[in-house]
Amino acid sequence: MLSAQDNAFLVTSEPNSPMGNYLRCHWHPVALSEEVAAPDCPPIRVKVMGEDLLLFRDTNGKTGLIEPFCAHRGADLFFGRNEECGIRCIYHGWKYDIHGNCIDMPNVPKDAAYHGKIKIKAYPTQEFADMVWAYMGPSDLQPKDVPQLEVGLVPPNQRYVTKRLIECNWVHSMEGALDTAHFSFLHMPAPAFLKDDTTNIAADEKRIRWLRNDPAPRFKIIEHAVGFLIGGARNADPGDHYWRLTQYMLPTHSITPSAMPNETYYGYSWTPIDDHHCWMYVYAWHPEHPIPDEERKKYIQGGYGQFAKLGPGYVPLRNRSNQYLMSREEQKTITFTGISGIAEQDQMAQESQGYIVDRTKENLSPTDVGIIRFRKILLEDAKAYANGKKPESPHLPDEYCLRGGGAHTKASLSLEEVMQERFDSTTGKVHDAKH
Repeated sequence: MLSAQDNAFLVTSEPNSPMGNYLRCHWHPVALSEEVAAPDCPPIRVKVMGEDLLLFRDTNGKTGLIEPFCAHRGADLFFGRNEECGIRCIYHGWKYDIHGNCIDMPNVPKDAAYHGKIKIKAYPTQEFADMVWAYMGPSDLQPKDVPQLEVGLVPPNQRYVTKRLIECNWVHSMEGALDTAHFSFLHMPAPAFLKDDTTNIAADEKRIRWLRNDPAPRFKIIEHAVGFLIGGARNADPGDHYWRLTQYMLPTHSITPSAMPNETYYGYSWTPIDDHHCWMYVYAWHPEHPIPDEERKKYIQGGYGQFAKLGPGYVPLRNRSNQYLMSREEQKTITFTGISGIAEQDQMAQESQGYIVDRTKENLSPTDVGIIRFRKILLEDAKAYANGKKPESPHLPDEYCLRGGGAHTKASLSLEEVMQERFDSTTGKVHDAKH
């Protein structure tokens, strides 16, 4: 458990909070590129770590993230005209470029002292992996590049990227991704539906059986330059282990443990909206070939694997407001939860913990070692920054090119040996890795 003080420190990302200041030293995705798909398209409102902002794509195709109110008399620039490399306010025509410079002031004499000198807040942006990223920290600490996640290094036809709204604090949503022990229950078919031979299970039958039969995996951790890898070993066939290998990368990224050799990889990045909501960016990629059309269609339709079925505004159709369309009858006969979709099941469990978890009331178990390590490394790094030490991870973009996944190995192998056998790298670095 955490103290109330540490819990408050951990979950608060608002401007000028210690964790908020630390998070702002990193690049974060703030929108999908498709949300501002074309030059001079309509701008969109975004809220990031408690700040209301405006994102637009200018005539040259460059993105800008600016404060949303005109410096003249405060009219909302969301209603402005996106034209000729700038947003023009609809009230008196003041115009702002992607850097926040007021480049036209039609009602101000050119000899006025402030003519051409007005500027509103603007944050640097980059596009990577079909996402628009922003840096919101001190200019002297700005990293040159966004984290070089592998999903952004493969051709566009070898990846699929989307996002969904999460109605809880980003920290315990992240903790859900690092807690792979829950798969033995949360994502299982209903007990009445399970058979010893698993012939009724449409998913990979062996993996379902291994997950069901061993609900208490043994975890080991390997630290690396930007976080850690956590491996959970379950008993598989006699003399074998089924490993699920999850990556955590500071401060808000994770690679899932689901991909077996030659399968598609999956990952997440979280961006706080405020302390009670966040965006989860969800992506799939294959390093060797395009994602097949049938697989991509399932991602788009949702309710498949890591991808929820979405409604307008990237809000899951099964959500907090409608009890995730839970069916008690299906809970008795089909799925353990009565909720369709692995992503939706995860979201239900995480959001059911509340908007912010009171970690002073927890009773942690041996399967929570990844969550404990996550909290420790994040708190240590953020507190060090609050005390004047610059974080290193934002300036190590190439270290984020990592893989996680599953492995079926001899029980005699250590985690280091499993990683070497599975990826040719004890940490999962891609430049060393097998597919």
